[in-house]
Amino acid sequence: MSLNIIERVKELEIRLNDLGLFLNLPVKQVRIKEIEAWFGAQEIYSHSEEVIILQKELARLQKELAEFELLNQEVKTIREVAEEDNLLPEVSLGSELEKQLDKVMEKLEQLEFKKLLAGPYDAANAIVTIFAGAGGVDAQDWTEMLTRMYLRFAEQMGFAVSVLNESRGTEAGIKSITLEVSGDYAYGYLKEEHGVHRLVRLSPYDADHARHTSFAMVEVVPALEKVDNLEIKDDDLRVDVFRSSGHGGQSVNTTDSAVRLTHLPTGITTQCQNERSQKQNKEKALSYLKGKLAKYYAAKQEEERQILRGELTSASWGNQIRSYVLHPYQMVKDHRTELETKEPQKVLDGELLPFIEASLRKIK
Repeated sequence: MSLNIIERVKELEIRLNDLGLFLNLPVKQVRIKEIEAWFGAQEIYSHSEEVIILQKELARLQKELAEFELLNQEVKTIREVAEEDNLLPEVSLGSELEKQLDKVMEKLEQLEFKKLLAGPYDAANAIVTIFAGAGGVDAQDWTEMLTRMYLRFAEQMGFAVSVLNESRGTEAGIKSITLEVSGDYAYGYLKEEHGVHRLVRLSPYDADHARHTSFAMVEVVPALEKVDNLEIKDDDLRVDVFRSSGHGGQSVNTTDSAVRLTHLPTGITTQCQNERSQKQNKEKALSYLKGKLAKYYAAKQEEERQILRGELTSASWGNQIRSYVLHPYQMVKDHRTELETKEPQKVLDGELLPFIEASLRKIK
């Protein structure tokens, strides 16, 4: 048994070494020391934009390094115990070591998943906007269902979520909603959710309870405080301030604190109304705008740019990336990867990782 364990340990060590090379840990260790030295040289502590950016980078790098070092130590410990176990076969610990190896293998696979999250903005927070498409009130209800799905997914991943902007439907559901999802690699995980989502079900809003098809558009951009080679000139930015309304009704939190930003050269707009002050709303809207602009300038097709400008209302037939069928049968199918499941309720409860991983692996 222990010989088999040692072979598994050797496989783990090879994979762990490959992962360490991919993650470029020596460079990250140097970067950690640079940031720590920078903070140590500061005479006055501030909450400037640069400080906040460096704090987030330092925390992410330290966490990544600590996870790798802990896993590396666990593998070494298992090897040492297995080698001792070979010398004392009468007190074999094989079964216990097998359980420990299974746990370490699971942790390694989680870290290896980060190989798929190597994009320039994958480590950033994500701004997720969901728009109701074709389907009337059913599409607005579908938008609310998708919002719940992403909230459940974020909860499972340990991500924090804040609402930046929301427009409720007059009869039911949500016309549009913008969420900021905060956590390590939030954008990397959620970026493949960008696209049209289609729902087929018996409509609760139809007197005949007939089958309806509804569409919603999900837009995902990184939340960026700073973008290399991207400068937003004051003259290129129009700032509109308007009255925000709180969740408690028309008379609650109705102050002129909501902010809409328009980037004049591209026509891209962002807005935020749910923060406590006009300044905070502007900062969030600017972070959102930088993410949109980064994707806009990276987009290779005009259609992608039109979506980011809000010009292309393509949330309709023939454009869906994923279909959720609740009637006459049960299925969720991703049309990019052909991955499907016959348990749509689990997906709607936030179990999105299989679809996200399949999509990320396909584009690698």
